[in-house]
Amino acid sequence: MTSLITEGSGLAPVDASGASAFVWLLIALPLLGAAVLLLGGRRTDKFGPLLATALSWGSFLVGVAIIAHLIGLPTEERAQHLTLWNWVPAGSFQLDLGLLADPLSLTFVMLITFVGSLIHVYSIGYMEHDPDKRRFFAYLNLFIASMLLLVLADSYLLLFVGWEGVGLASYLLIGFWNWNPAYASAANKAFFVNRVGDLGLSIAIMVMFVTFGGVDYATVNEGVATANQGAITAIGLLLLVGACGKSAQFPLQSWLGDAMAGPTPVSALIHAATMVTAGVYLVVRSNVIYDATPDARLAVALVGAITLVFGAIVGCAKDDIKKALAASTMSQIGYMMLAAGLGPVGYAFAIFHLLTHGFFKAGMFLGAGSVMHGMNNEVNMRRFGGLSTVMKITWATFALGWLAILGVPPFSGFWSKDKVIEAAFVGEGWQPWVLGGAAMIGAGVTAFYMSRLFFMTFHGERRWADDVHPHESPRTMTIPMIVLAVGSAFLGLALGPTGVFTHWLEPVVGEHGEEHPVLPIPVIMALTLALVAAGAYLAWVRYAKDVVPEVAPRGSVLTRAARQDLYQDAVNEGLFMRPGIHLTRGLVYADAKGIDGAVGGLAALVGGFSSRLRRLQNGYARSYALTMLSGVVAILGILWVIQ
Repeated sequence: MTSLITEGSGLAPVDASGASAFVWLLIALPLLGAAVLLLGGRRTDKFGPLLATALSWGSFLVGVAIIAHLIGLPTEERAQHLTLWNWVPAGSFQLDLGLLADPLSLTFVMLITFVGSLIHVYSIGYMEHDPDKRRFFAYLNLFIASMLLLVLADSYLLLFVGWEGVGLASYLLIGFWNWNPAYASAANKAFFVNRVGDLGLSIAIMVMFVTFGGVDYATVNEGVATANQGAITAIGLLLLVGACGKSAQFPLQSWLGDAMAGPTPVSALIHAATMVTAGVYLVVRSNVIYDATPDARLAVALVGAITLVFGAIVGCAKDDIKKALAASTMSQIGYMMLAAGLGPVGYAFAIFHLLTHGFFKAGMFLGAGSVMHGMNNEVNMRRFGGLSTVMKITWATFALGWLAILGVPPFSGFWSKDKVIEAAFVGEGWQPWVLGGAAMIGAGVTAFYMSRLFFMTFHGERRWADDVHPHESPRTMTIPMIVLAVGSAFLGLALGPTGVFTHWLEPVVGEHGEEHPVLPIPVIMALTLALVAAGAYLAWVRYAKDVVPEVAPRGSVLTRAARQDLYQDAVNEGLFMRPGIHLTRGLVYADAKGIDGAVGGLAALVGGFSSRLRRLQNGYARSYALTMLSGVVAILGILWVIQ
């Protein structure tokens, strides 16, 4: 392999100028919307959803102005920094609250605000009859503001504030219909599993402070070259723990499927543009750290490879349309983590796939919501079939997303996912064969389960009940789906072949030159497309041509395991929850019977003695005389014995 890789993240930030001086507006606008709707209460019911949607689009327009400003600047000035105020003045340690607008953060800003705003529009129709939709839109704005703070922060500490804000907003949105105990439980599960990842991130920030004397990106990046290798590796692994929690990666992926309890626009927002992308952002933003620790970087790649295969297997057995899409998200984020773990050869492709995935996954989730809207909230695909004839717009937009995620040329997923697969075959020893093989096999399995979902829903015999009358959704829902479908079809073609997107990110993630995979690129591409075609054909034969039983057959051992998410909850319960419960009970017993028992026993002894002694002080003269006589007798007795 000929490596022409150069050092990344060497772009020194300059003071914000022009439109970049208003980068704070990106966060302030949706945050204002959340505050007005939550504090205004029922008085904002009529105009609240429209206000929230308008402010979200306002952030998008500010983002467009800033990105246009950056494009017009020389490459070395495309990292613009804005200091808002002194945030943490603590002796010699000073940390300003600042925002960083550079090619990486602006890429996320455009994805979050554009896709997020379309989801706002869609929600106007989807939540039209919900009596508490004002609160729903307030949470959506809070989610957008938190995610924007996360990606625009100039330090790991401020990133953590946005990180926790996203966690809070997701908890509120997943459990929005918390009158249903199962939905409330799903929100709690997402919240608690994410706390495990958050603990890793918070410890990583503490280690950064000890190692570098600061937690802002500039100080950390500057100190990596001279820092202890063990500390760098520890930071990389702890950041990975944080990324696994937020991006639902192995072994912290168990919350993602249950998170489907929230309204479908929430699923689209979490799975496409915001929460689950945060882990990928964290790894790529920390590229200087990972470039200095190959061990931690390999761990990132392995976690991504395991997760992409894990999610694909789970997706093959799900009959719930939203849970099948959730498994797909887990798998596709696995591709991104795999690419991020490959280093400079994969950083840009990780973000590129994240960008295209944001469009086609959001489009398919909104399509699933449209199907549910027309099918009386039914989610079981075994009761769909033949919907292509009655929901033509939903079918067409979903079809473009399906072709994109399969990686069929020239749709968007082809240009991004194939680059990840090619990059996975770059390297030496066992790594390219294992990582590249996992990525290629994952593409074939993805083609099978996504085609299964598509055919079971839109083709084959009609399997819905007689009292169900499927129909197309209103324009407020179909127009966002059409826009996302256009992105699913052409975004990759617009940004991929020209290399304009990877060139855009080079100032942050570094350049990489010509790479030579262990297999020729045409062979990799041909094998991948052959596996994709085989997976799609097998799904067509089984779920479009053949009769789909309305009750799922028993299936193989692997199928039954996949239906149970490969027993991830049982594993977590056996390895972590039950030992934790037993440990807690043991500590409580030791505390109650040991420490508290000893102290309590001593106190009881003293109390009992005192109680008996108190009886002697009864106020009767005869009692005192008897006591004195007893004392005199006792003293005389002792003297007699001594003499």
